[in-house]
Amino acid sequence: MFITPAHAQTAAGGPMGGLGSFVPLILIFVIFYFFIIRPQQKRAKEHKNMLAALRRGDQVVTGGGVMGKVTRVKDDDQEIEVEIAEGVKVKVVRSTIAQVVSKTEPAAEKS
Repeated sequence: MFITPAHAQTAAGGPMGGLGSFVPLILIFVIFYFFIIRPQQKRAKEHKNMLAALRRGDQVVTGGGVMGKVTRVKDDDQEIEVEIAEGVKVKVVRSTIAQVVSKTEPAAEKS
């Protein structure tokens, strides 16, 4: 009718029973960090650097799929001007630039 003390200890998992149940949860978090969170942070950092390096003349693709050439970039402004056809210029928010297709070379410094 009563459980012996030795059998009761094995059923509870022993002294490390509570910590042992958290090990799979910790492993799942580590796997999520290395396969999901860390690569996403790396892509966000690369996108931020790409937006900071935009120059006039770069061929870009916006988040909506519109391709064009950057005609004006202001460092202090969040808008850039993109020419999508000859004579047709639109202002887009800098963060909506999804990809830089081709970069222009920086202008040579005058000495």
